[in-house]
Amino acid sequence: MLHTANGAEPMASSDLASVPPVEIDPNGRFKYVLAKVYTSPDAGDNEFKYFVRGFQWGAFHADIFEKFEAQIAALGLSAECVGGGRIMHHADAKKLEVFGYSQGYGRADHSITAGLLKDKYPDYEITTSDEGY
Repeated sequence: MLHTANGAEPMASSDLASVPPVEIDPNGRFKYVLAKVYTSPDAGDNEFKYFVRGFQWGAFHADIFEKFEAQIAALGLSAECVGGGRIMHHADAKKLEVFGYSQGYGRADHSITAGLLKDKYPDYEITTSDEGY
């Protein structure tokens, strides 16, 4: 979902529309980041879309964000990491647990992350917690 200061939902650029809002590993425990991507080069702080990225290969939250940021920069847009945490993905049980924080980026708003995950995994149980690291 796109967000603006006045509540209107502007159209994303067609390039940004091709970027999946959620990309996470199919199973296991891993770090994740929540990023804002501004919907056009001149969008300013008021028009953006949230994205979630989480992968086991990310030794640090910054590793995950930097790869995503490069993908967005190639579209001529800018991204900002607004926090991180961890996800435990239990594919067999159709369950996602969102928790913890990033030492470098701080705690993501897990409720935003959970909402994006629910869009991608509508038949999953999704829980959030501020506990843990």
